[in-house]
Amino acid sequence: MNEAVLPRALTTPLEKAQLSARLHAMGRAARAALAVLSELPAAQKTCALHAAAQSLRAAIPAILEANEMDCREAEIGGQNAAFIDRLRLTPTRIADMAASLEAIAALPDPVGRVLKEWQQPNGLTISRVSTPLGVIGVIFESRPNVTADAAALCLKAGNAVILRTGSGALRSAIAIHAAMQQGLLAEGIPEAAVQLVPVADREAVGLMLAGLDGALDVIVPRGGKSLVARVKAEARVPVFAHLDGNNHVYVHESAALDMAISVLLNAKMRRTSVCGAAETLLVDEACASTHLAPLITALLDAGCAVRGDAAVAAVDKRVTPASAADWDMEFSDAIIAAKVVPGLEAAFAHIARHGSGHTECIIAEDGEAAGRFLARVDSAIVLHNASTQFADGGEFGFGAEIGIATGRMHARGPVGVEQLTSFKYCVTGDGTIRP
Repeated sequence: MNEAVLPRALTTPLEKAQLSARLHAMGRAARAALAVLSELPAAQKTCALHAAAQSLRAAIPAILEANEMDCREAEIGGQNAAFIDRLRLTPTRIADMAASLEAIAALPDPVGRVLKEWQQPNGLTISRVSTPLGVIGVIFESRPNVTADAAALCLKAGNAVILRTGSGALRSAIAIHAAMQQGLLAEGIPEAAVQLVPVADREAVGLMLAGLDGALDVIVPRGGKSLVARVKAEARVPVFAHLDGNNHVYVHESAALDMAISVLLNAKMRRTSVCGAAETLLVDEACASTHLAPLITALLDAGCAVRGDAAVAAVDKRVTPASAADWDMEFSDAIIAAKVVPGLEAAFAHIARHGSGHTECIIAEDGEAAGRFLARVDSAIVLHNASTQFADGGEFGFGAEIGIATGRMHARGPVGVEQLTSFKYCVTGDGTIRP
């Protein structure tokens, strides 16, 4: 497929009509590929993913060249450091992408599993069997690695995928897609199984959200709040997504101070731009006299700006007062909001009011308190004595993830290969009729 057919941005009605025709053709081709994918042997999918990984490694120079152009354009355009960090590729990051493909290849095939089987009194045998979801549309912005992760996860689960990235990562995504296709095609995977929209115009998003005349079965957005909000508002097909990653670390009165400092610093500062980064620190007032100052000092000394309530501001003059908006903020930067709360119930109330349903953590030695936190907090991921940065499909053993879902239907948390399947009922009789 020639990925330079269309321009990067569309301005005329003719160009927009060409894009519409192209995307609808991609949708039809994806559905045709789906019929082939649903019958592919597990071994062939595994070999194809290994071949795609090898192709990625071989294409490192070409991918880095394309990525450097994207990064240079982003810098000229005034994009912030967090955006550049998400966008930038290195030989190590590309090697990690390839390793992720191999990790996904090693996972058990999720298609065709008998999830449950039983026999009715009338002699019918009923099986619930896992099936591919169908054709998946993935709309993402500045993370080029999503190109590889999404393609591999969808393929492993027997799905066709149409990928659309923003202008910031388009060159990088095209280079990654071209390298992967080389390996996939060599192993007999249909070309239309993994397609990339070759233009970043926003018109493509609207066409995908409308479903491409029924070709798309689900949409997965990966990007900023404005993109996800638009997808949720306009999509006419189901969506797997999270809007914000306003994640909390709650330091319980029983927390070991050294552990609390270590986990907090990792949760906030390991990578501030990822959706699993901690954005709010809650400290139990019962341990504030011993724990608050060391926690806040550790953050400040690590280069993290702290916006705190009165109790936190009293610890260090480098703390700035928190505004009401800060408790709802996904900073995606070296900034954290911090507050002292009067116990576990107050922590629950704060998280329920301000949390986004993504990831929350309790640091505690008290097992009963930790158990209450894990049971009570209604987020997709809850952790005890572990960094929020483990909110990642790869860290869950999924190989990678196509995104984090905070809804309550079908998929929640990291969306891996199992979450990219549905099921059907297979019913066997012996000339059985219903009276």
